[in-house]
This record gives sequence, C-alpha cells and structure tokens, in this order.
Amino acid sequence: MNFPDLLEERWRETGSLLCVGLDPERAKLPVHLRQRPDALFEFCREIADATASWACAFKPQAAYFAAEGAEDALARLIEHLRERHPRVPVILDAKRGDIGATARQYAREAFERYGAHAVTLSPYMGGDSIEPFLEHPGRGVFLLCRTSNPGGDDLQMLDAGGERVFERVARLAAGAWSGADRAGRVGLVVGATYPQELARVRELAPGLPLLVPGIGAQGGDLAAALAAGCRRDGAGILLNSSRAILYAGSGTDFAAAAETAAKETFEQIRALRPSAGARG
Repeated sequence: MNFPDLLEERWRETGSLLCVGLDPERAKLPVHLRQRPDALFEFCREIADATASWACAFKPQAAYFAAEGAEDALARLIEHLRERHPRVPVILDAKRGDIGATARQYAREAFERYGAHAVTLSPYMGGDSIEPFLEHPGRGVFLLCRTSNPGGDDLQMLDAGGERVFERVARLAAGAWSGADRAGRVGLVVGATYPQELARVRELAPGLPLLVPGIGAQGGDLAAALAAGCRRDGAGILLNSSRAILYAGSGTDFAAAAETAAKETFEQIRALRPSAGARG
C-alpha cells in the first residue's frame, strides 16, 4: 500500500492523529539500557511496540542515530516497524535538501536503504530538489513550511511578492509541486506553536497532510492546533510528540510509561478533535 493510502486508512480505522517521534538520546535512556551497544534500537523498539495502538505514524529522527554512528540501528528499527506494525506509516525525519544526483542519493537512502514511507525535506532549493523523491512510486514527502522554532521568522515570514515565504511554500506544495498524480504524497511541516499560520496553511492547502510538531515539550496549544490544522473531515493532521512520550518513565517500566503517555495524548486529541464538517 502506498503512503497516502496507508495514512488515510490509519486515520480512518483508528481515529488517531498522534505521530510518535523516535528521537533517542543515549544520556536520557534508562540506566539499564544506556551502555548497551544496541541501546538506541532496543529503546525505540520497545517504545514503538508499546505505543503503536495509539499512533497514526512513527517518526524516527535520523540525526540521533547518525550522531552515534548507529545508522544500522535505524535501518533495523524501520525494518522492525514495517514487519511488526505494517499498517503504521514511518516518516524518516531527515530534512534533506539538495538537487540532481545528490538528491537522488538522499532519496535512495530514505526509501531504499531505510525503507521509510515518507521523508521530511527542506524546499529551500525549489521544486527540482523535491522531484527525485517523488520519482519513488507511492512514497511521500513533508516539506518544511512554518516551523515551530522562533528563528523560523528569519526567512519564513519574509515578504515574497505579496505573501509570506511560508505561504508561497504552501501554495506551491498544493499546486505545482503536487500534480494530479501525486495526491496525498506531498505534505507540509507546520508548528503547533503558530496556530494562526497553521490555519493559513490549511486554507492554502486544504487537502494536504500536515505534520505538526510542538504539542508536547515545546508547549503548542493542542486545541488551537486541531482547530487550525484539521481538514473538513476532522483528519489530515499528524500531531507529533517525542520527548513527552519517550521519557515519560526512566526505569525498567519505561515502555509502559510511554504507552500511558501516548494513550493520554490520544484521548486528549480525540476529545478536542473537530467533528467532520466542523470547519464549514
């Protein structure tokens, strides 16, 4: 099943809008795992197995593995996710951005080496930096649009001929960069910390999936993010939470604590989620 179909099915069948981020820091792992050579894999595997019932997607962050020289652990983790939880899409958070032959190698890395269903990209170099990833049938991309960090203002809020840069990215993503044969394969990353801009992105890109970080440790307003970012059918959004779930517990029961945190977040989202058609 291709990425957009897999994601739509997950939203429909589970009602989950929660994306579980897998960003393992060795120094924060439970003590009994910290010094093991396979610590990152084991930690993320147990977290994923415990939280899968409450997740619409998993999002492993490549940098946390690469910094430890643990790219093989990342490959093993995604292989495990696809085998154990085949109905849960995997988004590789790598934020790649290049053109031509180099972009094609990054696409091979994401989709062939790691086997991700989708990958995050920087669109700063334009449409031809995205094309090599969309040459892989059925795979998806999420383009940085209005990010959750304050420094995003430096570029994303600049005027781009009567609209902000983030608005131009949203408009291109919903139009020229998607195309008729790419429905659901192009999405946008928009921070929960900026609900007004999130609402504007949804206005410009009514059908695109939105990956929304910032609802956990970064303090984004969950109700505001849901009201601003959901499609008319009440779906269309992946609310990412990483640290609040990963480090909910620090003992041998860390996976159970993560499951409790994921379930609580799932239930908070369900209680605040707009009903189908509520956006008018």
